[in-house]
Amino acid sequence: MYLPTSFRQDDLDALHQHIEQTGLAMLVTHGESGLQASPLPLLLARGEGPFGTLYGHFARANPQWRDLAGGEVLVLFNGPDAYVRPGWYPSKAEHGKAVPTWNYLSVQVRGQAELIEAHDRLLALLKGLTERHEGQRPQPWQVSDAPPAYLESQLRAIVGFALPISRLDGKWKLSQNRSEADRAGVVEGLLASGEPDALAIARRMADPAG
Repeated sequence: MYLPTSFRQDDLDALHQHIEQTGLAMLVTHGESGLQASPLPLLLARGEGPFGTLYGHFARANPQWRDLAGGEVLVLFNGPDAYVRPGWYPSKAEHGKAVPTWNYLSVQVRGQAELIEAHDRLLALLKGLTERHEGQRPQPWQVSDAPPAYLESQLRAIVGFALPISRLDGKWKLSQNRSEADRAGVVEGLLASGEPDALAIARRMADPAG
């Protein structure tokens, strides 16, 4: 990922927050069949390793899991994004030097994965993912709600993995390279659009380090 200094996000807590707030990541591998990518929900263990460790699982029928042991894995955590119109910059009226662009948040993770097939570790992984997505909901579903025989069949149908993070890159592209007046114009334009992602980007522009 191209990382100009003005857009680079190095704060580990902010990067971890972004990972945890992203419901579905994109995991990319390269193996005998070439590049493969799967959207997956992942669980972050912040305290495991210098940058944390990701946990997730594939359907056993998905051949991509076999590529995990073949080398480096790339995981993409893309956040909100919004189109930025040149006309939102006050400076455009002064000199016309403006082009369309996009503002966005993105985190990319790299590491080498370890497969998890042991029953107890798979079960703990499922419980962790379930707690993350169900824990704060009314009448949260729990793994133990499933009939034991059905749960065992589901466990046999998945392959888990742990991915210790060896590299963590974050990019907060939020018009940091523009003047304060231009940034204010972008925020005004994004808010006026009313689109959910545009509103999220406008909020982040008020706190680029967040």
